[in-house]
Amino acid sequence: MAAQTYIAISELHPNFSHPKLAGIIIGKSDIKSFPDRKNIGEDRYTFSFTVRDSHDFFINVTAWGHDAYIIGLANSFSIGDCVAIENPLVSSKDSEKGDRFCPTTPSPYRLLVSETHSQVHLCADTDTIDRLLPLIHLPVKDSRDFYSLGDILANGQSLDSTVLNILAAVKSIGELKEFTTSDGRRGQRLEVKLFDDSVSSFPLVCWDRETIQLVQALIPKETVLFIADAKISFDSFRKGMTATANLKTIITVNPDTREASLLYSYAKEVSESGALDQDEKPEDMPVESITDVYTVSQLKQKAQETPEAFFGITYSFISKLDLDSSVSKVIRTRCSRCKFQVTEDAESCSNQLCPGRDQIFSASIGFDLFVDFTDHTGTLHACTLRSPVAEKVLGCSVSYTSQKDLNLLQILHNSCSSSCLTRLTALPCHLLKTEEFTSLTDDGRTAMKWKFLLERCKIHIKIFPSSRMKSGMRGVVLACALADPGEVKQHMSALLQLL
Repeated sequence: MAAQTYIAISELHPNFSHPKLAGIIIGKSDIKSFPDRKNIGEDRYTFSFTVRDSHDFFINVTAWGHDAYIIGLANSFSIGDCVAIENPLVSSKDSEKGDRFCPTTPSPYRLLVSETHSQVHLCADTDTIDRLLPLIHLPVKDSRDFYSLGDILANGQSLDSTVLNILAAVKSIGELKEFTTSDGRRGQRLEVKLFDDSVSSFPLVCWDRETIQLVQALIPKETVLFIADAKISFDSFRKGMTATANLKTIITVNPDTREASLLYSYAKEVSESGALDQDEKPEDMPVESITDVYTVSQLKQKAQETPEAFFGITYSFISKLDLDSSVSKVIRTRCSRCKFQVTEDAESCSNQLCPGRDQIFSASIGFDLFVDFTDHTGTLHACTLRSPVAEKVLGCSVSYTSQKDLNLLQILHNSCSSSCLTRLTALPCHLLKTEEFTSLTDDGRTAMKWKFLLERCKIHIKIFPSSRMKSGMRGVVLACALADPGEVKQHMSALLQLL
């Protein structure tokens, strides 16, 4: 079918006979059923979708029919597909009825598709498809009409129950949660964490299966979203603001706009810097409550199956521990508040997302190592081992006493009576320790390295997705110690029985 035979959405009118149009799917709802008033005891099925055929025009389409027809039609296309619609009924919109539960469109009409009179099928005309495909990256609202995540948090509960537009990048995609309601209806829920240059993490909740399928395919930290008509709410459980995608929401992936391009560049930069890896905090779960034991291959397999972070224990050999590398590769300086890496002489944090940018700058120096773990099933590469965990593992402090700190100690000592010298013990620990690791000779560092290298260890580890790693995952060491041989034998025997 030639492209010129299609009627433009902007030209549609109820008086048209047998209209034909083509467009790209930019939104789609789940299937719902209602009791059929004409046939008692039977249900009618319906779903809606939104099609776009130009920069300025898009329209809502509602399909009605029996279950087999509606299910088959809904499964025949997805968001991002180009479709041809033949002989729909062109009807004026009614804001008091179903249209208030659909995306807002510039067209004064809506389309109704029925089993007996209409056809919807994938578009086969290549010229039409080439013309329509770029439209999927155009927001349905003015590209400058959006709230930043910082604006939402700043306005707080005054925005509760409002509907607005958001431009943000995807930080992480949660795990799909399925449930059954008290009346037997099945549902699902998925949470996406967003971020921009003002906020490091903000929740977007998705309930609709079509929306969930769309966001599950996104690449975290490499995707920008323009979310039109998101519902903003105050979550009393979280004690914070959240966004929800509902039936009126249309999500544009990687919008072709200047604002989105700037945010994409920022997201890429901050992701590569490691500033977004806030989930690496070991206090997320107490070490003593971690009980699940894994081999290396089981950790890798679960990481592929689980989009969220998880915790476990592995009895593995440390196969790489570069303690004898140059000090700059073993010890790094980080902002005390956001853990962003900074230079040793930095006077402020360069992370735009740092929660303490308007406060006095404070930095800490600590171990920052990558270690490999190996067992009989494989190797887990480049796991993070940082202070203070690294100091406990190695039994060695990296903290140092600068001349400035020594001067402060001397002043405090001179101004204190013997009865108040105990105040010194309340000082930050780096004021009370002298150099340890940095004072070791090369032979001393090598000797420390061989205390652990190729030794079987009991390692408590956190695994989480990471788009920056080739494996798609990263491990963070929460605790590590030489393993008890009896404990290793007990757990390895149990694992072998499961294989």
